[in-house]
Amino acid sequence: MESKGFSELGLDENILKALDVMGFEEPSKIQAEVIPILLEGHDAIGQAQTGTGKTLAFAAPILSSFRRSEGKINSIILTPTRELAIQVNDELNRIGKFTKVKLIPLYGGQPIERQISALRKGIDIVVGTPGRVLDLIRRKVLDLSSIRFLVLDEADEMLNMGFIDDIEEIIKNSNEDRQTMLFSATMPPEIKKLAKRYMRPEAKHIAVSKGTMTVATVEQYYYEVKNRERFESLCRILDVEEPSAAIIFCKTKRGVDELMEGLQSRGYGVEGMHGDMNQNQRINALRRFKEGSSEFLIATDVAARGIDVENVSHVINYDLPQDVESYVHRIGRTGRANKEGVAYTLVTAREYTSLKHIEKATKSKIRRREIPTVDEIFVSKYKTMLSRIKETLEEDSYKRFIPLATELDEEFSLVEVAAALMHMLYSKEVSYDYSENAIGSASESKRLFLTVGRMDKVNPKKLVEFFSENAKINKEDVGDIDILEKFSFVNVTEAAAESIIKYCSGKRFAGRKLNIEISTKSRK
Repeated sequence: MESKGFSELGLDENILKALDVMGFEEPSKIQAEVIPILLEGHDAIGQAQTGTGKTLAFAAPILSSFRRSEGKINSIILTPTRELAIQVNDELNRIGKFTKVKLIPLYGGQPIERQISALRKGIDIVVGTPGRVLDLIRRKVLDLSSIRFLVLDEADEMLNMGFIDDIEEIIKNSNEDRQTMLFSATMPPEIKKLAKRYMRPEAKHIAVSKGTMTVATVEQYYYEVKNRERFESLCRILDVEEPSAAIIFCKTKRGVDELMEGLQSRGYGVEGMHGDMNQNQRINALRRFKEGSSEFLIATDVAARGIDVENVSHVINYDLPQDVESYVHRIGRTGRANKEGVAYTLVTAREYTSLKHIEKATKSKIRRREIPTVDEIFVSKYKTMLSRIKETLEEDSYKRFIPLATELDEEFSLVEVAAALMHMLYSKEVSYDYSENAIGSASESKRLFLTVGRMDKVNPKKLVEFFSENAKINKEDVGDIDILEKFSFVNVTEAAAESIIKYCSGKRFAGRKLNIEISTKSRK
């Protein structure tokens, strides 16, 4: 059965326009099922794994139905962590680009006075963590008595983090006539009780199954990049790895066109496929790729559906897909017929959390790789040239050039001649004008998530001392420290992050076993 497009779900034109700009071609399963129900005004429980596109599933209907009421909050979205609050707020900003909606993320670790000031100036939609939201309610600054929508995002995670009492108090302070949406990967008894107590009896329960989410024959890696260096990073990867046949995925049709133009201008053999191309264009592009006249096929998810190409050595996610299922479908283009394949994904620091969700959902290991240096590109190209030269020497076809080489020998050293010819070949093989040996900085900070907070009587001094004693790091390696009620975030250098995770995670600190993991690259 063919899935519906976003335009068939009943969304407002401004939202459809924003989704088109964002490059979404068709809804995920949870979006296709939940959006019409929410637009009809029903309460809804959406049960689906993280990474299936749940944010858009509730954000698009809320923004489609948005009507400003001066001085009153229209909607509130509760998330378990600061990181998710920022992520959801950013997503709403993009989806609501043409609606002039006023948004604010509310979370601990930021000056509350600044948040109070913003609320008093007028905010339409609040995205926040339960602790900070409840604090602002108790201060009589945040009034939810007129809200139209209430969303509990990652409800099971909020339960695991001990927020259930806070959530109930927030709900009790909310408009009784609101529309309520609850999204959760699992449905433990406490979440079911919460839904029964605070949602309408006729609330719709939509569950999206995970399906098969593993690709065992594909080696998976990721490169952390900066957005402005994404294109150069890809060129470096292609120049070092030299894939025999690779499909490169972009999130948008415009992205396919721009990347295709950029790679073609630098001499890479590239074809492109997306929804705006007619059938003949797509068939011809696919034929040239299959025949090997082009090394790379750049495509959107929808355009690549149904592609059946043997011997694809690599899949490269130039952009991270919107959900786990799309990721699995993408990397499944390689590693077929029990052959090994390789998948590379380019992610920014902010996308790292989404990548970890994919890793968890697919039960696979996505290993980190460093962006190649120019020195590494040189070594790779040298090995390729050497192999080709040896193959040529084993044949007779080169012998007609011996008289010309003998003539050059009278004026130049043949070693210099060989080096000059290799330089010419190298210049032809490497089209990008790399200005620096390496891009990115190894000294940039990592953001660590720690499972201790104010409730454990933790302070910055104690944390730094604990790190110094166990991981043998310097105080200068530690940057910003944000201590919240039940957990903390610490910025440290990349080298220090590795030592802290290795020597501190799992140890007892502040009377409990401490778990530490990388959150995002740095505080924004």
